[in-house]
Amino acid sequence: MLYHLVARCILPAEHGGLEAEVVFVDTDFHFDMLRLVAVLEHRLPRSSEEALRSCLHRLFVAHCGGTAQLLLTLHYLEGLFCSRPTLSLLVLDSVSTFYWTDRGGGEGVASQELGLRKCAELLQRLLRDYRLVLVATTQAIMRNYPAADSCGAADGSSSSSSSSWRGWHSTDTDYSKPYLCRAWQKMVTHRLVFSRADAGQDGRQVFSIVSSSLRSKSTQRSAFYVGEGGVQFL
Repeated sequence: MLYHLVARCILPAEHGGLEAEVVFVDTDFHFDMLRLVAVLEHRLPRSSEEALRSCLHRLFVAHCGGTAQLLLTLHYLEGLFCSRPTLSLLVLDSVSTFYWTDRGGGEGVASQELGLRKCAELLQRLLRDYRLVLVATTQAIMRNYPAADSCGAADGSSSSSSSSWRGWHSTDTDYSKPYLCRAWQKMVTHRLVFSRADAGQDGRQVFSIVSSSLRSKSTQRSAFYVGEGGVQFL
């Protein structure tokens, strides 16, 4: 999904893009440039190498290996945001990567959350000062443990990996319940919860999405699949 989002932003207007610049902060080290190039090539019919390079020049990628490095990277990126007004989108994948390592690095909750809290406060200022759009991912964490009589049950709508957790019983709220620090939760205006659904009749993997606005309290549910041409809603 993030590859198609980035592609839509950096593509030229004549090919349905926004011609906007994007910063992608990769904390999971999962960013695959070749995958992004494949998406761009599909969206650029008869594209030349120069057209592809022009798109990629609008993308800046940074890799972080810890919360402290993430904080330093965000401070460094402020100079980039200041000098390039066409930078419109900041993608952070994922903001929860260092959750467990941070939990083991302090004696109290305040100490454990200090790094992420500083990142959230800096991000809030960057969004305000430079009018950026932030898209951040978090990993789903199952919060509830099964009762004695519910072992072996699995709710197929609860998670993208429900088949791997057949010993657990959970609901959508188990996975979507916020668990990051309060400073981060205050920043969130919209939440999208993705999960795998059953494969369609044509064999395509179908995904479901629950979109909620935390301000209007509205919720929408949709289903979609991802093809080379982009996201197709059902």
